Amino acid sequence: MRLGVFAGCFLVLWGLVYVGALPRGLGDSNLLWVLLLSIVISAPLSFVLLRKQRDAMSAQIVDKVDTAKARLEANRTREDSVTQ
Repeated sequence: MRLGVFAGCFLVLWGLVYVGALPRGLGDSNLLWVLLLSIVISAPLSFVLLRKQRDAMSAQIVDKVDTAKARLEANRTREDSVTQ
């Protein structure tokens, strides 16, 4: 999804440079200029636009970690009860 946000920013900025709304850069650095500007703009946009997906992924990771901790604790208690 972040790649899609970056690609969208790149296309919009490329269009703005093409029509002359943004400077073309220095000499042949046009592509580099648009790439760097796309990175700078897409980073905060991704942070805001993909918040729900990031929170959902974080919840999934927390659930998996809690499940793994519970399994580890169950194995540890089972091992302790067998050795006693």
